[in-house]
Amino acid sequence: MNIDIRKSIKDNFKNSDIEEIRKSIEESIKDKDEITLPGLGVFFEILWENTSDKEEILNTLKKGL
Repeated sequence: MNIDIRKSIKDNFKNSDIEEIRKSIEESIKDKDEITLPGLGVFFEILWENTSDKEEILNTLKKGL
């Protein structure tokens, strides 16, 4: 069976409001459950593809590491 994780995650959140998305991200990070990593990766991919200031993202990541 071939599952499109990106599409599934996008479909699960397409009708969510900002607070629902925030809560999902914060809970995923707080729980440190590795099963949520693909979803956070999809969120990061969306952020990366839709930002014009990639340097800010990279600087934030570097600072956090």
